[in-house]
Amino acid sequence: MNEKSSKRREWVKTAAIVFLSVLLVLTFFSNTIMNYSLPEVATQYVESGTITAKIRGTGTVESGDPYSVKLKNAEDKVATGGYEVESIEVKRGDEVMKGDVLCHLAAEGNKAAKDKREELDKVMLQLEIDVVNGIYSQSVLSHAQSGNFISMGDYQKQITAKDSEINILKNELQDAKDTLEAVKDNAGGTVSASSEKKKLEKAQAAYDEVADRVDAAQAEIDKWQAEIEANDKLIQDHLAGKETIDEAGNRVPAVTNAQYQMAENNNKILNNRITAKKAEIADDEAKLPSLKKALDKAQKAYDNKINGGGDKQDEISDWTKEVEARQERLDDAEDAKAKIQKDFAKELELKDQLSKLREEIDKLEGEAVNGEVTAPISGTIIAIYVKSGEETPANNLLFEIQPAGKGYTMEMTVTNEQAKRLSVGDVADLVNSWRYNDVSVVLSSIKPSPTNPSQNKLLTFDVEGDVMEGQSLNISVGQKSAQYDLTVPNSAIREDNNGKFILTVETKSTPLSNRYIATRVDVEVLASDDNRSAISAPLYGYEYVITTSTAPVEAGKYIRLANNEG
Repeated sequence: MNEKSSKRREWVKTAAIVFLSVLLVLTFFSNTIMNYSLPEVATQYVESGTITAKIRGTGTVESGDPYSVKLKNAEDKVATGGYEVESIEVKRGDEVMKGDVLCHLAAEGNKAAKDKREELDKVMLQLEIDVVNGIYSQSVLSHAQSGNFISMGDYQKQITAKDSEINILKNELQDAKDTLEAVKDNAGGTVSASSEKKKLEKAQAAYDEVADRVDAAQAEIDKWQAEIEANDKLIQDHLAGKETIDEAGNRVPAVTNAQYQMAENNNKILNNRITAKKAEIADDEAKLPSLKKALDKAQKAYDNKINGGGDKQDEISDWTKEVEARQERLDDAEDAKAKIQKDFAKELELKDQLSKLREEIDKLEGEAVNGEVTAPISGTIIAIYVKSGEETPANNLLFEIQPAGKGYTMEMTVTNEQAKRLSVGDVADLVNSWRYNDVSVVLSSIKPSPTNPSQNKLLTFDVEGDVMEGQSLNISVGQKSAQYDLTVPNSAIREDNNGKFILTVETKSTPLSNRYIATRVDVEVLASDDNRSAISAPLYGYEYVITTSTAPVEAGKYIRLANNEG
């Protein structure tokens, strides 16, 4: 029994020793274990130094004074219309001498003239179709083809003659109508029937006018009566205490007090309206019986006259046909006059349109353009605006040449603060200068930027040497150096919505080892070069500043230093 108890005590003792040993190891190495989970940072000192503040940027080379080569005719005027390009003999960047061939034009020449000719043909074709369809007379087409359009004098003569004819036909028509009326009068009854018809129409109009007013008023009364009946239904339901079930399942009155009161008030208003409207039409309703009696009497008189007949019905029929024939001749004459007027208006339109088209065609076809375009000056081809097999552009601009001996320019925008460190005449350095052959870039002007004059300056450089228009150049300019108390690597400068800052390393001592914390320090960057920046900040110098890290670092967070086991 004692032996078992002794073994149990030994096991407990051994377990306690192992536990305490593990706890001791974890305590001593806890800092090292935790450090492996922290971002590892590289640091450098904040120290004094010299900054050569160069300004860097990119600009595009532009021609200082390009010469535009345009298509010209034999009279040295800018040609109109497009010409097909047969071949191009130069490419961008080629050096050319005055007189060198730049491109050849196709033999068929000016396409604009052909387009105008096609436009003229379309106008004439449409006119022929209109003439066939009877819209215009054949004379309009003949005049358009010959170009000899009707004069205002001839037009007036035709209109005057047609007016005389129309007046004669009107008189003849009136004579026929008068004769017809006389025959009807002699026939006994038909003329009287005409008179009775007028009386009937007058009686009908008088009756309809009053009846329409009564009908309209009655329609309004019926509408109001329907509204009264609807209101009466609400009033009866309210007085009977009729109920309904609402959405919550409660029994509520079918008609509220407000609805009941509104129905009562509306009925009073509607009854007043009905009373007023009935009084308004009382006189009209009283007139209707007598008007209806007069209408019936007129209808009976008319019917009696119509049925009376006469012995001269054949003569009436003949003169009726004669009136119709003379009316038809008058209508034809008026249509003919309208056709003359329409033809003349069309000829005026065509005269202006066709004359303009023919003048343009003559002008375009008369422009002699040589089959080749040559360089008017010596220089470098900096732009080509034509392609083989295509037409010359509408503005006739074919090529641009940089004149020999004239340099290029380049522009770049900088801040006002950067511009203060520059002067006209500063020589810019080319980034990767080994790629360029004898290129010089000199600052020629410093002006306010057109897009943001209050904040930026526009730098203009004179560029000379082996460059081409459209080429991009990366440059640095500014040779002023200055000594600063606080400088840091450019990689240490950070920025967020609150501005620029750096992260310094703060040491915190613990019983086992030192711990390190990233601390934010707001800074103002005074100047920068390729490697370092001068700053203004509440520092003494020689603080450690974080330059890089293996993971994102935030101010106030623990970090571990590179090559430091902590």
